[in-house]
Amino acid sequence: MTAAPPTVEAIVRAAGGHVPALLAEVERRLVALATGHGPVLAHHAAHTIAAGGKRLRPLLVILAAGSRAAARPELIAAAAAVELIHSATLVHDDVLDGASLRRGVPTVSAQGGRALAVATGDLLFSRAFSELTAAGSLEAVQALSRATSALAEGELLQREDAWNQAVPVERYLLRCELKTARLFEASCRLGALAAQAPAAQIAALAAFGRGIGIAFQLLDDVLDVAGPAALTGKHRGADLLDGTVTLPLILAGERDSALAAVDLRAITTAEQAEALCDRVAATGALEAAQARALAIVEAATAQLVPLALEEGQREALELVARSVADRKA
Repeated sequence: MTAAPPTVEAIVRAAGGHVPALLAEVERRLVALATGHGPVLAHHAAHTIAAGGKRLRPLLVILAAGSRAAARPELIAAAAAVELIHSATLVHDDVLDGASLRRGVPTVSAQGGRALAVATGDLLFSRAFSELTAAGSLEAVQALSRATSALAEGELLQREDAWNQAVPVERYLLRCELKTARLFEASCRLGALAAQAPAAQIAALAAFGRGIGIAFQLLDDVLDVAGPAALTGKHRGADLLDGTVTLPLILAGERDSALAAVDLRAITTAEQAEALCDRVAATGALEAAQARALAIVEAATAQLVPLALEEGQREALELVARSVADRKA
């Protein structure tokens, strides 16, 4: 991977002066939407929002819209809604995976138990659609609904594929698209809709979001094998321990028949998972998976070439693509 991915601050600077105020407004709206539902749920929902990371999806909404949509309330609603959906899926994923940490912080399920975590995720989902519905765009609600349905379908596919090293690459990529990329796609689509962009531009920006979303998940899976816990917030091989078969393992199995024959159910400790990660890395599978992700990012960025984007908008979107390609956490 390259030396340093572009920071969110660099992306915001490239985009123009309207973006910081919009992101601040999104942050205020997220806090308001996560609270007000009783002290227990409000505490855990607010905790989830506060631990939300880089806000990449709301940023995509704002960048896809450009400055012409800056004054429209539906833009803030869309940006807040996609982040609420993302946060809800993380809470539910942690329940399904039995995860105790998320980005180095105790998960909602670890703090309050499974039932409370499920309720917290459900609250965040409901708040997202309430917010978007109030903004009044049926097309936006439909786009987010499709993305949310894809998330559920992707989760079901992942559970169906658990422990199965014979999963084809095409099916793995479909899981990446459903579980991750469709929400990136919806983020760009919602921003373009808020700007009332031409249909061709909406479609191209949505395709850009889908591409970088697939690459984002693919590189996340590379980091699960390669990344130190200090950066990723989880131990190497966490996917292996819960039976999730990802591209590095698939490619490693194609290169080393002994790896293809490993019984993943026998990998039950962090030490065993780390040892298997080392074996996967030794095959060159990480480099091959990374190269595939970078090709997807390049193809996604090409979607921007014919578009008549505002000054700074194209550069900012290209920096987002670079930040995905170069990510280390």
